[in-house]
Amino acid sequence: MEEARVAVVIEDEEDIRSLLSAVLTQAGFEVHGAANGYDGLELVRQHDPLVTTLDVNMPGIDGFETAKRIRAFSGTYIVMLSARTEEIDALQGLEAGADDYVAKPFRPRELRARIDAMLRRPRHHVAAPPATPEASDGAPTWLEHQGLRLNTDMRVVTVDGEDLDLTRSEFDILADLLAAGRRVRGKSDLALMLRGEQFTGVEFVSDSDARAIEVHVANLRRKLGESPTNPRWIETVRGVGYRLTAP
Repeated sequence: MEEARVAVVIEDEEDIRSLLSAVLTQAGFEVHGAANGYDGLELVRQHDPLVTTLDVNMPGIDGFETAKRIRAFSGTYIVMLSARTEEIDALQGLEAGADDYVAKPFRPRELRARIDAMLRRPRHHVAAPPATPEASDGAPTWLEHQGLRLNTDMRVVTVDGEDLDLTRSEFDILADLLAAGRRVRGKSDLALMLRGEQFTGVEFVSDSDARAIEVHVANLRRKLGESPTNPRWIETVRGVGYRLTAP
């Protein structure tokens, strides 16, 4: 059965909240709006939305804290919106559990395109999967590299036998790198992958998209506990992108 298309908009500015609601309604969502983080949390609990848009600067608890609290119980796609465009703000938003970080003012068509791209990617549920995931034919489907193991079917990652908690974007980037092996994956390739597209030479990948990949990889490395200057798993190819380290 197709998942209900419900969205929650958490935004303290009424005109922007109305605009976001209109964009999502046109995309086929049933939309519920809140003017602050506390009310937004209750709406997410009540409606279990597929998508949640979240403003950063709000009264009460800000968007970063709201995202962290949502992530503790919900697998909703989180799109964070903010007039703060510094890279550290995007980093903080993605660390809090956001799937995307969009700068204000935004173009409604671009926002809808980003949401459509997210919906083409598997949704990560909060509930823990079985300890021994298997493919439909009974054989485990693991990608492995130097103590790092990833199961694409069950979306499980372990490092030296310990479970690793990743966001959806971090998981998808890691899976892509593991599948590519020693082949270099450019930042544009990874950005398009997150958007559900493949590189054909005509797609537009912005500087902010490339910076978002850098942020995701930085978060991924932090969670893996590796140094970019002496990596165990992910090697930077300067000016190009990333690949797995040599065995």
